[in-house]
Amino acid sequence: MLKHLYIKNYALIDELNIDFCSGFSVITGETGAGKSIILGAIGLLLGQRADSKSVKTNTQKCTIEAHFDLSRYSMEEWFEENELDLDADDCIIRRELTAAGKSRGFINDTPVTLQQMRELGEMLVDVHSQHQNLLLQKEDFQLNVVDIIAGNEKQRAEYSKAFKAYRKASEEFETLKQQIETSHDNEEFMRFQLDELTKAELEEDEQESLEQEQTAATHTEDIKTALYEADAMLNNDDTGVLAILRQASNRLSAAAGLYPKVEPLANRIDSAFIELKDIANETERESENIDFNPERLAYVNERLDLIYSLQRKFQKSTIKELLEEQERLQIAIDSIDNSDEVLCEKEAEVNRLKEKAQAIAESLTKTRQTAAKKVIKDICARLEALGMPKVEFAIDIQKQGLTSTGQDKVSYLFTANKGMALRPVSQVASGGEIARLMLSLKAMISGAVKLPTIIFDEIDTGVSGRVAEKMAEIMREMGNNDRQVLSITHLPQIAARGAHHYKVEKHDTDNVTTSVMRHLSDEERINEIAQMLSGADITEAALDNARALLEK
Repeated sequence: MLKHLYIKNYALIDELNIDFCSGFSVITGETGAGKSIILGAIGLLLGQRADSKSVKTNTQKCTIEAHFDLSRYSMEEWFEENELDLDADDCIIRRELTAAGKSRGFINDTPVTLQQMRELGEMLVDVHSQHQNLLLQKEDFQLNVVDIIAGNEKQRAEYSKAFKAYRKASEEFETLKQQIETSHDNEEFMRFQLDELTKAELEEDEQESLEQEQTAATHTEDIKTALYEADAMLNNDDTGVLAILRQASNRLSAAAGLYPKVEPLANRIDSAFIELKDIANETERESENIDFNPERLAYVNERLDLIYSLQRKFQKSTIKELLEEQERLQIAIDSIDNSDEVLCEKEAEVNRLKEKAQAIAESLTKTRQTAAKKVIKDICARLEALGMPKVEFAIDIQKQGLTSTGQDKVSYLFTANKGMALRPVSQVASGGEIARLMLSLKAMISGAVKLPTIIFDEIDTGVSGRVAEKMAEIMREMGNNDRQVLSITHLPQIAARGAHHYKVEKHDTDNVTTSVMRHLSDEERINEIAQMLSGADITEAALDNARALLEK
């Protein structure tokens, strides 16, 4: 529950330090006193968007900090998942906003994102303002209430998983069908391309080898001449390199007998002679092997022309890429040939997953139908106690196609008058009736959803007298069940039912208006309720009436 609230430099608030108690508390104050400002500050702690205009004029930063007691609530898992420290007796949430528009959030002094603040805020506080009554007109809210009472979290999680699988398979089926249709449109052209590549019988290393052969064939005479001249330079009997080396070897061998140190040089020349002799022999052989073959050159040129043509046509630079394109076309053609079979298999998968989702949706529907009976009985009893003895309330559950929440369309039907046909709530309920219906729903679901703190912002709009007292009793009952309930109200009948009473008021000093909030003493409560009863001039009768309301 909310233990303490600190606000500094926010809107009309200079500084506010106030403690809150468990159970049912009321907050009163004249219109414009600043009750909405305090709610706005709490909203920032719950992760709502910040506006730099909210920073008090002539200040640089506003700070809003709240302390919560979470000792009765199991929230360890969330704190572990978000890697945050948890002090269950004193959880601190802080929001800082600068005049420059920068905003920072903290949980137990650790910086956090607004999303984390929102997630934790949803588990800590439920603020019910007048505009939330509009939720009653929304189908998802009506369905959510039924699900809360049904306690069908397990079935909903199971269905959500099955529905996602079914939807994914359906999307894949539609995509596959579209791809196959597109492939069929291009089938003739793809088959022509594949046939062209297949007939070419390409080999990955073929191009480099052919280009080398083409170069050699084109320059046969040059190569043959070079080999012949090299052979002559090596083998000429008088001036060839080999003849000269042989003479040098003989000279050094003769000198080695006289000067032994020359012998290694002679040996090295002998080795060079042997190597050059081998080179000379290979040069001679190559010279004899080189021969111009016009038929072979024509084939090489034709083959390379084909390769270059295919590369231009398919916009590829290598044979490897052409072979990859051939493989891609083959796979595409095979897919077309097998498309009916593949499509049937995918359609069968979609149908199987749909049947599975529908089966779970059926079980989900049963939980909702059972819960709807409980909701109807509970709400009718509460509304009768709230001054609507002729009320009729029903929950219409109609089947529809599978959606993310199941197959059920839920609609709340209502009439407050005997003999009138049941119609959707949004069409027939007045503001006061919707307020009472929303309070009844909140009271009912608060037992199923363990929220530490619930704040009602003028939920008493459109009611008065005995009905207001009954609404106060419901809120007090909610506050007695290990829950903190705060009600902002203009009705003395509700204000008198609070175990604690807070007042928000404006003060004008030195041309500056500020809002303050304080916890009223018993005597101050009597005066406040008397003023709510009689207006600015508090009469003795109003004081007596206030005391009587408080004694109740």
